Amino acid sequence: MKKTLLTLALFIFSLSLFSQSFVSPIGFVQNETNKQKVIAYIKKQVKEDYSKIGMDDPATLRMMEKENLDAFKKLTKVSNTTLLKKVIKTYCEIGMCNYTTFLMMYNEQNKASQETLEW
Repeated sequence: MKKTLLTLALFIFSLSLFSQSFVSPIGFVQNETNKQKVIAYIKKQVKEDYSKIGMDDPATLRMMEKENLDAFKKLTKVSNTTLLKKVIKTYCEIGMCNYTTFLMMYNEQNKASQETLEW
């Protein structure tokens, strides 16, 4: 009985962790399960980030959650996925693993990659 309860508890805990882990916009398959994973990740990440700086009031959290979700949707449509992979890797490694940052930096990097130095 104890073993069964422990197994069940571990399973529920792992589902909880899995549902809040990072979801890549690259190759995102839009279905209800995946949408809920994105929402769970965004809610967790925004709450974490804004609690650290004392701005975890409901209005700020909802605004930033919406901004991240809008950014995620735009990121699913980018054309240069190689560049997006680099942006995601770079910014997650320094603790800025949110879709708003990814979109902003992807746009800047993509724009810069098409420019040349001229006199």
